[in-house]
Amino acid sequence: MATPPSSSLSRIGLAGLAVMGQNLALNIAEKGFPISVYNRTTSKVDETVERAKREGDLPLFGFHDPESFVNSIQKPRVIIMLVKAGAPVDQTIKTLSVYMEKGDCIIDGGNEWYENTERREKAMAELGLLYLGMGVSGGEEGARRGPSMMPGGSFEAYKNIEDILIKVAAQVPDSGPCVTYIGKGGSGNFVKMVHNGIEYGDMQLIAEAYDVLKSVGKLSNEELHSVFSEWNKGELLSFLIEITADIFKIKDDKGEGHLVDKVLDKTGMKGTGKWTVQQAADLSIAAPTIASSLDARFLSGLKEERVEAAKIFKSSGFGDILTDQVVNKEKLIDDVRQALYAAKICSYAQGMNLIRAKSIEQGWDLKLGELARIWKGGCIIRAVFLDRIKKAYDRNPDLANLLVDPEFAKEMIDRQSAWRRVVCLAINSGISTPGMSTSLAYFDTYRRARLPANLVQAQRDYFGAHTYERTDVPGSFHTEWFKIAKGSKI
Repeated sequence: MATPPSSSLSRIGLAGLAVMGQNLALNIAEKGFPISVYNRTTSKVDETVERAKREGDLPLFGFHDPESFVNSIQKPRVIIMLVKAGAPVDQTIKTLSVYMEKGDCIIDGGNEWYENTERREKAMAELGLLYLGMGVSGGEEGARRGPSMMPGGSFEAYKNIEDILIKVAAQVPDSGPCVTYIGKGGSGNFVKMVHNGIEYGDMQLIAEAYDVLKSVGKLSNEELHSVFSEWNKGELLSFLIEITADIFKIKDDKGEGHLVDKVLDKTGMKGTGKWTVQQAADLSIAAPTIASSLDARFLSGLKEERVEAAKIFKSSGFGDILTDQVVNKEKLIDDVRQALYAAKICSYAQGMNLIRAKSIEQGWDLKLGELARIWKGGCIIRAVFLDRIKKAYDRNPDLANLLVDPEFAKEMIDRQSAWRRVVCLAINSGISTPGMSTSLAYFDTYRRARLPANLVQAQRDYFGAHTYERTDVPGSFHTEWFKIAKGSKI
């Protein structure tokens, strides 16, 4: 176990040494900031110290007890926690805070519910301690090489650590480090939550593109690798497209063929996607692309039921209708590329609208263009078109929806025919594309000046006297629909 020389103290501390914690600690040390680390299970401390030696004799110092860990950090102390959300965070705060002093700061780097962060910030303030809730995106590799970070809470706390975060974050040429002070309260956690919701939508849309190309287009894994690699050179250039291309070339190490075909079709989740959809509902923000991706994960979990359902429908004469479809492969690949891009714009538009609605409700004053900037590198949803999203909000910070930005509007118009062809082909082939379909419905609904909602409101007034507004006269109206319909006098 390494300890800092008695004459010097560490610049920062980190508690919680699972893979993300270890990697972030090593990243901080590698950038020249001496760091103390602590973990309740002490073997993780020794493991991290060993890694620091192996990876370049980095200035990282391990501690087996919380008191000596806290006392090894220079004042005002800054400690990052990377532990599981919920009760473990409260327990870690309790363990560390007894040794901390006024002006010291705790930063929660986990995926925490934003209201928990606000509760903790208030509780810490009563003890004279500062608190930040900081979303960290980029996975294990991002934490080690440069993540995107979303700190929210005490601005004073942010200023205490800004010099470290700026160096540790992913660096994007022409737009700088992928970190910024997000805003007050739990805004950092909320923004990271929505980032994860957009990520759910992105992953679902890519899976649907794969399904159509494989099931209808009959592309092999080698062809899919080639297609996604090519897509990653253009407008779809992004981390998720890049790793998808990689996945298609990995051979199975336990048998014949490719590994992707042996992976069980059952998607896990940790809760941030569900929170995003719940928040969208609470704020009356339509987020159908993100919601459909959550539903797709729920349905994927019903593997045994789906296997039985497939047998029932097959025995009932519902054959494989895919064989009826004859497609031009090259045309299909190009159409799917355009459909994927257009649907992705809808997913990001929904996420940004949700962030803005929450910002208004909470008085956070979040800058959507700045969020797009810090997502350009390090994070899971990093993509070349985030630069264009940033520019759209720079042009018009009050932009009602990304879809109506002149540049994005033109792109939607140019791609909508291909998008419709893909959705129709999928429907006629019996392939579900909930993300692409619901994104198209979102686009078609948003671009129409008049919807059939007039009928729904008339129904509401008929059975519940909920009243309605008119297109020609201001005010609220109620009609005795039942009496008139039955021919009675009013």
